[in-house]
Amino acid sequence: LVSAMNRVQLLGRVGQDPIMRQVEGKNPVTIFSLATNEMWRTGDSEVGQGALLLLCTLGDISQKTTWHRISVFRPGLRDVTYQYVRKGSRIFVEGKIDYGEYTDKNNVRRQATTIIA
Repeated sequence: LVSAMNRVQLLGRVGQDPIMRQVEGKNPVTIFSLATNEMWRTGDSEVGQGALLLLCTLGDISQKTTWHRISVFRPGLRDVTYQYVRKGSRIFVEGKIDYGEYTDKNNVRRQATTIIA
């Protein structure tokens, strides 16, 4: 019986070489950014004819890039990610979304969204 689900799948390109961080008293974590792209034509319109649906492509192609922060805690996966994943690699990530808070260097409280791979 599943009462709730938090799961995300991403396919994209790595933004920078992964780094491994060690926070005092905690296990290390490998962190990297992942870019996903969404493309569409501006001015798209759908025209329906009975059971047939036609997509009229008018206008230019637009693209939106979304950056995701990926954290890998699981020991084996964390180490393999740090060793082999490189900037520009195209990878598939599966994990869960985590919403958290932190205080930046100017003592300002910030919110952060992370994918826990």
